[in-house]
Amino acid sequence: MTLKICVAQLNYCVGDMPGNAQKIIEAARAAYAEGVRLLLTPEMAICGYAAEDLFLRRSFIQACDDAVNLVARELAGLKGLTVVVGTPTHGDSGKGRRTKSVEVQQRHNAARVLREGLIVDTYAKRELPNYQVFDERRYFTPGQGVCVFEAGEGAGAVKIGLLICEDAWFEEPARLAKEAGAELLAVINASPFHVGKGGERELMMHERVLATGLPLIYAHLVGGQDEIVFEGHSFALQADGALAGRAESFKENMFVAQVERAPAAIKLVADCAPERSPEADLWDALVLGVRDYLGKNGFPGAILGLSGGIDSALVLAIAVDALGADKVRTVMMPSPYTADISWIDAREMAARMKVRYDEISIIPEFEAFKASLAGEFKGLAEDTTEENIQARIRGVFLMALSNKFGSIVLTTGNKSEMATGYCTLYGDMAGGFAVIKDLLKTTVFRLVEWRNRNDPYGTGSNPIPERIITRPPSAELRADQTDQDSLPPYEVLDAILQRYMENDESMENIIAAGFDPAVVERVTRLIKINEYKRRQAPVGIRVTHRSFGKDWRYPITNKFQ
Repeated sequence: MTLKICVAQLNYCVGDMPGNAQKIIEAARAAYAEGVRLLLTPEMAICGYAAEDLFLRRSFIQACDDAVNLVARELAGLKGLTVVVGTPTHGDSGKGRRTKSVEVQQRHNAARVLREGLIVDTYAKRELPNYQVFDERRYFTPGQGVCVFEAGEGAGAVKIGLLICEDAWFEEPARLAKEAGAELLAVINASPFHVGKGGERELMMHERVLATGLPLIYAHLVGGQDEIVFEGHSFALQADGALAGRAESFKENMFVAQVERAPAAIKLVADCAPERSPEADLWDALVLGVRDYLGKNGFPGAILGLSGGIDSALVLAIAVDALGADKVRTVMMPSPYTADISWIDAREMAARMKVRYDEISIIPEFEAFKASLAGEFKGLAEDTTEENIQARIRGVFLMALSNKFGSIVLTTGNKSEMATGYCTLYGDMAGGFAVIKDLLKTTVFRLVEWRNRNDPYGTGSNPIPERIITRPPSAELRADQTDQDSLPPYEVLDAILQRYMENDESMENIIAAGFDPAVVERVTRLIKINEYKRRQAPVGIRVTHRSFGKDWRYPITNKFQ
């Protein structure tokens, strides 16, 4: 006999404990019918990840307990099936203590091991991450124990050492599991995506396998949750570190690995999805992030301002791939400074993507604003004030359409703009979801070119007109304006941003790498003085290891340079 293990790589929703429990129940029944006798769900599968301050509510933890008990009851009749369910639990000392000033947590990030209607074991995560988007020490206390349980029957039974996510990035938890008799490591995870993260995980688990000499199954979830995305990419490694199998990324998947006892060791047999390019991962992450943000929050569709520029073109292509053309609406809002080629290109792209396209001129409103302010501005030259008025008129129009028809406004600003403040509060920053806020401008160009060569969702090949890609970027808020009037060349700007903002390099090191000291000082100053804008920006999808979101927590009032 051999043991078949299945990873329920599914899209769980934060706070929907009944719905998540039902997903697990249905997955377990289907897997059991195919001979599976161990089902692994990801970290916090019962409540979704990350539930943030919901973890502080006792009623939330109780609802999680109720959902786990429901899963146990519903699967009680499946003889020989073991199910591992990720869930928060109360700690050994009870409910903990909370006042208006103090919170002493007695909760664990845990997993329940269920078999034939009973909770037969519980494991509490030992290593609690508190960096990047993680705040686990705010909510949980570390576990102290080891969990090794047996799955399968007769000669096919295998002793499984259970770990939760961060545990597997350290040596001790896996070593203790092996010392307790584990023959195979099962690691359940909720590890947010960023470009390259899948390879990092496989490399780290490869180290863990070589250190212990045990094969390993890595169980992960898929789906979008606010600013973070989980890509799946569950996998299995042999005891010698070789890849045994890999699930498809960005898709729900019942990833099955069969355990076979070879003379010298346990061998895993599974299907293996192919390697993917960074651009393919990035595209799917953005599409999934949009689809789940709108779908899980109940928005009927999306609306965006289509300018004829590359950023809004990219957002439109992502939105159509995520939602379908019938749920996306575009509005072109020309001003006195809008070039003819802008509306021509905007019309052409809308036609290629088969979305609704409307034109609403902002010229009458712009002239009315200037007339109303003429007395206040008498004797003063036009400057960014008038530029921002145009952006804010557009924001008002888009938000009015959103209010009237219910569709959410997708903003189109990129990371380079958010970093330097090259964006207008209550103007182009007005909206509900910032799709590309974690993409540097150079990445925007690279991804647009990739999408024109690929049609991953069958919504149309080559959707973005070539002139949108090749013309110099411009906000078109004054005559003959280009982005480089106000910013360094994007190749230089983005390189500095990557070093300073994403990798925490010092100004001195960046200058020593050959960058102009004046440009480095200017860019870092812009980052600092525009923190107040970013605090008021809509949430957007995190696709790098450091985004302007939970990863970035700098004070607004700040004299340090």
